[in-house]
Amino acid sequence: MAVTPDASLGARSPEFPSQDAPSPEAPANAPAKLVAALALAQFGAYLAVLTPVMVTLALRVSQIVPEGDRGAALGQVLSVGALLAMLGNPVFGALSDRTTSRFGRRRPWLIGGMAAGIAGLLVVALGSSVLTLMLGWALAQLGINAALAALTSCVPDLIPPHQQARVSAICGITTSLSMIGGSALAQAFSGSMALAFLVPGVIGLAAVATLAAVMKDRPARAGAFEPYSVKEFLRSFWVNPRRHPDFAWNFAGRFLVYTGAACVTSYQVYFLMDRLGYDDDQVTGKVLVGTLVMVAATAVGSLLGGQLSDRSGRRKPYVLGASLVMAVSLAMIASAESFGMYVAALVVFGVGNGLYLSVDMALAAAVLPNPDESAKDMGVLNIGNALPQSLVPIVAPGLLAIGGGSGNYGALFLFGAVAAMLGAFAVQFIRSVK
Repeated sequence: MAVTPDASLGARSPEFPSQDAPSPEAPANAPAKLVAALALAQFGAYLAVLTPVMVTLALRVSQIVPEGDRGAALGQVLSVGALLAMLGNPVFGALSDRTTSRFGRRRPWLIGGMAAGIAGLLVVALGSSVLTLMLGWALAQLGINAALAALTSCVPDLIPPHQQARVSAICGITTSLSMIGGSALAQAFSGSMALAFLVPGVIGLAAVATLAAVMKDRPARAGAFEPYSVKEFLRSFWVNPRRHPDFAWNFAGRFLVYTGAACVTSYQVYFLMDRLGYDDDQVTGKVLVGTLVMVAATAVGSLLGGQLSDRSGRRKPYVLGASLVMAVSLAMIASAESFGMYVAALVVFGVGNGLYLSVDMALAAAVLPNPDESAKDMGVLNIGNALPQSLVPIVAPGLLAIGGGSGNYGALFLFGAVAAMLGAFAVQFIRSVK
């Protein structure tokens, strides 16, 4: 039987999975070392996956295909990887919920997933064809998303409700810091694609291993779940929207907002090259500068949003505001004709993105249908994050070709702005959260 979101979250021990009985002596706040380890693991996992998405995959594709074909080739690689990430996240989440290993139900997936991710990154770094890149990136996405499925569940599992927005804000900042780290590493190892792919992966593995050492992770109770059959596999991708409409609206909002964000993360390298005229040697430095500015703005939006949301007890107004700010920034990028205009747009994007990251995780935790299946349900929500990474590269070539040629970035980013605005309004239909 599903428990109502507020009751389930309030009943959890902040240090143990929700299936365990709460301790009357549980501390009011999660231990500082746990919060720090969560933030570090978030940084490491996203460093491993975002560095290729933002910079190195586009550069790798440019090395092996003609200039006129690189946009479509990048779209193929990104879309296949994102599709597998979308499918893998809830499946790995459901398997993590059921894991009875003596090492716990999250640790094996954190460590094993990142190890598989590194193997995939190595294939991408050494591959010499688009097909090889697709296969390597598929393995990398599957592995890292296995780790992320376990990692994402740690906020509702281990952090008490009154602290979730602030912890989400900290994790949101570290996600943004991973963008800086990834851009810096891409520039530092621009002469070695192997190191540019592998170093972020190794850092990610070390970071999640630190969390695995700090967290209190107990195995699932034997017999607590049905065997993982074909029925359970299909259920891994489904939460009934009629029974849980607030969950469905949160999913819709996430999908639309991340559609807008994917336009920036997936195509900024080619935007800088095609519209602003930077070459391969210059573009990594420009991406780093833009990322530094964006992350500083993200930190401001994230800390401010998390504090204000927790104090007021309200989530929806902040998600609405964040989504609209992101839409404005995408419209600004659409009209940018200089690097200065582009950086100004990234400042606005960063503020909106930080505010969204800090509050949406707390909102998501409040609408989970079943606390004992938090990893599975968060995995379903994460489809809303991953699906745009697959769909945007599919629709982008058509948008870029509007008016002839292949460089209509205005159409691409305006499409993203409209999606973010629709996502802002979708969240307002949630009823159980203010």
